Amino acid sequence: MIKKIYLPLFFLMLIIECCQAQQLMQTTPQNSTLEQPQPFLFTINTLNPSGRNWSVNYSGGYGEHTVTPLGFDGVDQNISAKGYLGSKFTFLATLGTGFSNNGSVHTLEQAELLRDFIGGNQPMGFRIGAGLGFRHEFNNDNVAFSRITAAYDVMRWKIGANVRLERAFATNRDGLDIVTSVGVHRHITGRFFGGFEAVGQDLEGFWETDEAEGGARLMVGPSINYAPTNSRFAFTLCGGPIIYATRSANTQGQFAAYRELPTNNGFTLKFNVGFRFM
Repeated sequence: MIKKIYLPLFFLMLIIECCQAQQLMQTTPQNSTLEQPQPFLFTINTLNPSGRNWSVNYSGGYGEHTVTPLGFDGVDQNISAKGYLGSKFTFLATLGTGFSNNGSVHTLEQAELLRDFIGGNQPMGFRIGAGLGFRHEFNNDNVAFSRITAAYDVMRWKIGANVRLERAFATNRDGLDIVTSVGVHRHITGRFFGGFEAVGQDLEGFWETDEAEGGARLMVGPSINYAPTNSRFAFTLCGGPIIYATRSANTQGQFAAYRELPTNNGFTLKFNVGFRFM
């Protein structure tokens, strides 16, 4: 299974080589870091007003002892399209394939529509939005969700946050699942930004001993973002440990059999390559 990691890494290296030859004369160096379609990996953003166009994103990763949305237990590769529909609407659609550590192959499909309701008129500053979406997960569950997004962009800082409310159409799942995430990037040098991302799922497990999906899960790890000057490409790398902070003794056995909930702490490592069209 470890050998499968070489495939997404090969694609990443190939795209980086292409990036070095790709020039975008219409872009000023000052704006290149603001035009990225997706600066974070776990925190989805509406499109910045300075980069409201269409893009294709290739992402991949490897994880152990993990479940959606913190990662995939094995190697996963995803292709997504993200674009601006006008009137502050952002559309995002994703197709994914996962090669699990037990040898099986799974697929994921997701689509969502987001809109800025506060801000979003200027490239820099705050903007707050919300949207709706639907996901077919790697484990074949269907999930409807809504997302609240917040972003703050200036030349030296990128900050994003999400609160996602999910309703899974499957037994032995929470009636309403809440997933939170936050990402922070600060300028390091040139077009490099660095910081962290954190994701929390089923946090009600800290105070509910019978939480339906086994307990609270957390992921916190470093994040690096690079947007080359005068290029349509942007790169993000993030990963870290996954901590199963609490255990729901009353439901863990039943839920683990249904959704293969890991019993040990794990980790995830993910990258994203975004290419902006004109």
